[in-house]
Amino acid sequence: MLRTALRNVLAHKARLLMTVLAVMLGVAFVSGTLVFTDTLGNAFRNQSAKSYDNIAVAVEGPYGDEEEAGIPAATLKKIEGLDGVAGVTGRVSGFAGVADQDGELIGSGWSNKGGNFAPGKDGKDAAYDFTRGTGPVEADQIALDKATADAGKYQVGDTVRVASTGPVKEFVLAGIFTTEDGAVNAGGSLVLFDTAVAQRQYLQAGRFQNLTVTAEPGVPAERVLAGVEPLLPKDSKAKTAQAWADQEAKDIESGMTNMNTMLLAFAGIALFVGIFLIANTFTMLVAQRTRELALMRAVGASRRQVKRSIILEALFVGALASAIGFGVGLGLATGLRTAMDSWGVKIPAGPLVISPTAVLAALGVGIAVTVLAAWLPARRAAKIPPVAAMSSVHAAATAKSLLVRNVIGSVLTGAGALAIVGGASSGGGTGRMMIGAGAFLALIGVIVLIPQLARPVIAVFRPFLVKTFGVSGKLAAQNAVRNPRRTGATASALAIGLTLVTGLTVLGATLGQAIDRTTTDNLRGDYAVTMASGHSLDESAVAAVAKAEGLTAFSSQQAAYLDIDGEHRAASGIDPAGVAEVFDLPVVNGSLDTLADGQIAVDRKTADEQGWKAGDTVSATFEGNGKKDVRKLTIGAVYQENEFVSPYLVPRDMFAPYEERPEIREIWVKMEGGATEANKQALIDALGDNPAVAVQDEQEIRDTFGGVINVMLNIMYGLLAMALIIAVLGVVNTLAMSVFERQQEIGMLRAIGLDRPRVKRMIRLEAIVISMYGAVVGIALGSFLGWAVGETIRDSIPGYELVIPFGRVGLFLLLAGLVGALAALWPARSAAKLNMLTAIKTE
Repeated sequence: MLRTALRNVLAHKARLLMTVLAVMLGVAFVSGTLVFTDTLGNAFRNQSAKSYDNIAVAVEGPYGDEEEAGIPAATLKKIEGLDGVAGVTGRVSGFAGVADQDGELIGSGWSNKGGNFAPGKDGKDAAYDFTRGTGPVEADQIALDKATADAGKYQVGDTVRVASTGPVKEFVLAGIFTTEDGAVNAGGSLVLFDTAVAQRQYLQAGRFQNLTVTAEPGVPAERVLAGVEPLLPKDSKAKTAQAWADQEAKDIESGMTNMNTMLLAFAGIALFVGIFLIANTFTMLVAQRTRELALMRAVGASRRQVKRSIILEALFVGALASAIGFGVGLGLATGLRTAMDSWGVKIPAGPLVISPTAVLAALGVGIAVTVLAAWLPARRAAKIPPVAAMSSVHAAATAKSLLVRNVIGSVLTGAGALAIVGGASSGGGTGRMMIGAGAFLALIGVIVLIPQLARPVIAVFRPFLVKTFGVSGKLAAQNAVRNPRRTGATASALAIGLTLVTGLTVLGATLGQAIDRTTTDNLRGDYAVTMASGHSLDESAVAAVAKAEGLTAFSSQQAAYLDIDGEHRAASGIDPAGVAEVFDLPVVNGSLDTLADGQIAVDRKTADEQGWKAGDTVSATFEGNGKKDVRKLTIGAVYQENEFVSPYLVPRDMFAPYEERPEIREIWVKMEGGATEANKQALIDALGDNPAVAVQDEQEIRDTFGGVINVMLNIMYGLLAMALIIAVLGVVNTLAMSVFERQQEIGMLRAIGLDRPRVKRMIRLEAIVISMYGAVVGIALGSFLGWAVGETIRDSIPGYELVIPFGRVGLFLLLAGLVGALAALWPARSAAKLNMLTAIKTE
């Protein structure tokens, strides 16, 4: 039986090619994911460990009010005096953006970083290797990492414009260095300042955010740690370098696990789709070999041996495909690494990590999926009676088997639909978990039912096919439902992929429209001024905007907190004169003009919850900057909720005594003449052509919020593409097998007058019908799932309203038809080339 199985594999190489490709793609995704994440995790762990080389203890200073944040320089001196301590280095860091020769920001904004140059007794900073020049030792000097200097085409001695949270300043480039800093590896930049400059810019004079302590030779890190800890300010964190490295390794491992899980989930979808292709292939191979199998039974082979021979064939195919897929996966992992470099995300150098787990998992999954998919066809083959098989009488599905299939499919689909509807009603995380479980049950149920649905659904297309394409269309529709199980299995693969794609599209379109509506309904201003890095703006930016030419109104928005009647509340610190001009704030009662008199405003929802109205007073505690005051505040207005401001509007000057560095998130601006290129340039000029400051109009604000959704959708589409490719292979495979089985029939059709072009058209139309059938089922189920998931987030998305993007749905149907037509090219050509006399004699 082993020789027979191997012979059959070699005899049907072409027919098994699609199965090999499906398994290969799935295994490549699995192995590529495991190798890539292992490689990535190992590279970052090594980088993390390298950053602690020659360090005994690392200290993280406390956060909080300005006067309490960080570690005083006096503490550093005390630590330096401890027995066993060889040296101490203090660090401060924050945002710093470098402008290129055209004034544009180098790097991605969020990963642009500034720090201090901290030379030791030898005048060198061990964290950086200077390739040209030296570190900054004067207030007007900086040093740049090599990648940033190359991107900006800067040389030592050049003048460089650098932006932090304040106005742009010019510095002389003193040196260029190389580094393994994470910000640079993430595609950002690193600017080194003189220590005193960095302290004033990011913390305050004489204080450090972090310390690294080196030990004298032979002194244990634990002993140094024991001496350091008593000297540190309250809420500081001190650990040995090894402990910090271990913690970072765990964090990296956790991050890689999340990425691994997501990518493997899509690999699982691809393999799940591949199961239908594999099962279809073996079902058709078994059907074509009924006489051969019957002869084996007649000469003494048992049912178990027949089944085992087919399972062995699947084992050979799975092993071969898995081995090839693993090799392709290694190439995929290498390609992903190269692609990330080309996207500006730099990965630390390191070898490709191929763990035994990755090898065993990839090969095991590929073989298991192939054998599992072949098990049911093998079981059916073993049940064929020898006499019936030798007489070419195929075992038709019995009424009992069809009834059982329909009952199981109906129960699963019904249970899944109920779970989805229940999850949509429940909302939140629990609801989404219910929807996930329901989606799985419903998908399985539909897959079980899909052969029975083939006739009624395809009957809808049939009149159009007959009217438009005549005999070819009629034959195509009949052929599509001749073997409902085969048609259903082929259509299932496309249905799964389009279910996920459609669900994501419906959700994305709905969220996108909600964002558009939120932006339109809540804003009156023309521009939003923000930091490109996501950091807060400096007070100087507010003063600069106030002087912009053409300005008619503006309001900054400061993120703040205060205790109101004993409860911690988020508030927006605003400029009373312009807030009503830049935000749409319909007043329920009272007047927003009272903000100028030192009163506050609350949104309608908060007022209703607390039972407040205009004229009521509340007790508010302001705290910070070493001060704490309780003040009675009058509610001057109640306004309709606005998603761009907090539930409490408070004049910004009320927070001034309590915050030395206010967190100004945006400045909203209204200009004379609206949003025009001239007005935008006027704002840019007023802000000093700062590369780190973004000036966005209403459409750009929409794109900022909606862009995240679009990026996520594109990633999901890319990951699902493999499942759709496998589905296409399934259509090709089904048609190729169908043509092989129907050689005699095609020969007869040719003999009675169906010419080659119409034979080709018949096969192509059959493929299009099958593809469209799967697309219709997938789009219907996907839209249902998109609606259900949307219901769970309805309350948290203002202006939420379900959107069915009919344009994209139509595009999906068109693409499904195109996929069918392309998949049929080879089978149709093969069918048309058949010699009619030879085909008629084929048994």
